Amino acid sequence: MTFPFHLLAPPDPAILPLPHPARPADGVTLLRGAVYAVRDGSRPLTADVWLPENAAGPLPVVVFVHGGAWRTGLRDDLGPRFRDWTPDPFAQLARAQFAVVCPDYRLSGEAPHPAQQDDLAAVLAWLRTRAADLGVDPARTVLWGESAGGHLAALTALTQPAGTVAGCVTWYAPSDLPGLAEDRPEGTYDAHDPASFEALLLGGAPADRPDAARAASPVTHAGPGAPPFLLLHGTDDSLVPARQSVRLAEALRAAGHHPDLRLVGGGDHLWVGLAEADVADCYARTVAFARRCTGG
Repeated sequence: MTFPFHLLAPPDPAILPLPHPARPADGVTLLRGAVYAVRDGSRPLTADVWLPENAAGPLPVVVFVHGGAWRTGLRDDLGPRFRDWTPDPFAQLARAQFAVVCPDYRLSGEAPHPAQQDDLAAVLAWLRTRAADLGVDPARTVLWGESAGGHLAALTALTQPAGTVAGCVTWYAPSDLPGLAEDRPEGTYDAHDPASFEALLLGGAPADRPDAARAASPVTHAGPGAPPFLLLHGTDDSLVPARQSVRLAEALRAAGHHPDLRLVGGGDHLWVGLAEADVADCYARTVAFARRCTGG
């Protein structure tokens, strides 16, 4: 008898049972840890899905991409300024009649670029496959990321076929990896450093891998098919200069678009230094933008 080797193949995420729903807040259902991709030689990739109870009709989707310098991070963490919000910011989005998807992706210690971009493309494909099961409208999907997650959200939005993504929001995100050496204060960034976060993402220092650095930069892909963009960046960001978001806005304008660039006075990375009201305003602007992009 020949062993049925096909049984060794991993289960197909397109048909796996969805996780048992939890109820983290009134009016909200949470599917924690739904498998959206199984990569050879890697851990299964999962996502949390927040849904409103008793939704009327297919829901618009917000896919949130976490930060952490492409090296670390938690899929459901919007940053320290939001960890004590009650209800959770994603629960609030669900109450506002959005489906919210918070995916894992392979970190730079697991695989270099473009693995992360491929993983987010797989999330979008999974949403199209499971749309009926989840009650969502994948054609009305907004990508949203903070810091490194904003970089990945922008990169994905700009490299997907036109019309796949309805909008993209970035918070204090790098957008031009070759330009970081120019944008950072003199003496604070070495483009030849093989241990920088960008080098770990690219598999080599940006100065030594210029083609890879350009390919991994959202500004490179700003073309006529780009979706609407909201770019939020603090003027006092000491980790990712605000000039990085200006560069992406300029590239989008050069391609014929009208991105909404908001430079937030006094804001450092992770919105450090902002008053609570200003942090809440960044969130409110993001929700309003997602509504406009999805017809909500």
